[in-house]
Amino acid sequence: MRDFMTSLAAYHDRRMIRILLLGAMSGFPWVLIGSSLSLWLNDDGLSRSAIGWAGLIFSIYAINFFWAPLIDRIRIPGLARKIGQRKAWILCFQIIILLSLLVWSLLRPAEDIWLVMAIGLVIATASASQDITIDALRIEQIDASEKSAMAAGAAIHVTGWWSGYKIGGIIALFSADFLQTAGFENYWQLTFIGLGGLVILANIGLLFIPEASANARIDAQNKAQADFVNKLGTNNHFAKFIGFLGSTVWEPLASFFRQNGVAIGLGILSFVLLFKIGEAFMGKMSLIFYSEIGFSKSDIALYSKGLGWITTVAFTLLGGFFAIRSGAVRALFIAGIAMAATNVMFSVLAWTGKSEWVFALAVLLDDIAAAFATVAFVTFISLLVDRTYTATQYALLASIGTIGRTTLAASSGAMVDGLGGDWGLFFVITALMVIPSLCLLWLLRHKIRLNGG
Repeated sequence: MRDFMTSLAAYHDRRMIRILLLGAMSGFPWVLIGSSLSLWLNDDGLSRSAIGWAGLIFSIYAINFFWAPLIDRIRIPGLARKIGQRKAWILCFQIIILLSLLVWSLLRPAEDIWLVMAIGLVIATASASQDITIDALRIEQIDASEKSAMAAGAAIHVTGWWSGYKIGGIIALFSADFLQTAGFENYWQLTFIGLGGLVILANIGLLFIPEASANARIDAQNKAQADFVNKLGTNNHFAKFIGFLGSTVWEPLASFFRQNGVAIGLGILSFVLLFKIGEAFMGKMSLIFYSEIGFSKSDIALYSKGLGWITTVAFTLLGGFFAIRSGAVRALFIAGIAMAATNVMFSVLAWTGKSEWVFALAVLLDDIAAAFATVAFVTFISLLVDRTYTATQYALLASIGTIGRTTLAASSGAMVDGLGGDWGLFFVITALMVIPSLCLLWLLRHKIRLNGG
């Protein structure tokens, strides 16, 4: 009973409120370049394949580790001193997202498709970049030794992410549907202006989040740079530059493999790459599937976003509790099996045709599985990082996970077309995609070293 109360107490911490906001700020941009952009393109007459390939802009999340070392190391002059290094970067990227929404409000996909996609890429780049600092700030809210608090923080972060994504999606879809029904031809453009207001509100909240002193991290990074310079045997400007690059780019990667070993490290990275591919294939085409079988934007907002948000929040918190009690690795096994099983529910919906109760049940079960999977995944990679290189290592792990979910999932629309529009078979295939990652996790289960115990 004492262990139960200790696990539950991890959620009763004011730091969790801060982490909730950070998660919402991270999830909200996915509404813009995900469901909103997909339906905007669909309403303007673009094909399923074109919408699927438009998802390639998400690939930017898969490569943000390339510039993560610089964001981890460089402090924005003036602003970092006033509000903190992490928050300064987040604020700058939020301003870019806000300006991009204003530009989108002036465009039409049918006439300016390349410019629409270019702005979408700007939003994705700013979002992927802010995630580097959001994840670092979130992890640094909790001490490295607080394993239970880290799992609870991961659950709260995922809850925040889904809240930003689901509530943002509800607002976007209901706004677009209302404006369209009211007779506005530019209903999506007006919706984007309204969504800009949410960005402003989030940034007001950001300023109230405290940021821990960066002195220890800066000292450790400077020491690593000095060690690189000493190895070169000279102290000129070129040696200092090489030392900066070495300590900024190479040392975070070397630290990861020193902790886990090369073979186990590569195995971990392979698992991270493969784990959520099936979920991504399904998620990319789900809104198009709902629309094609006859559900309106309001239906999708109610069942996929509204009902989905409630169940996701509830089961994310339960998933965090489960991760605290059973460990992240065991939670990943159970979540992976659940993800595969729930994908088949969408095959049932495809085979039975439009049915509100089947739709609601499929969304409910899928969101439960996704909630467990995501919180277990975030806990897992959060416990892998070295605090000296928090932003860089987390960005690397998250980016590798995103490569499979975005780059490969961009072909989801082409797969549906290649199957002749057989949605049922498509969802069965996505269910089978999780098997390789679970086999790999089984082989690594006793060899993975997590921080915090």
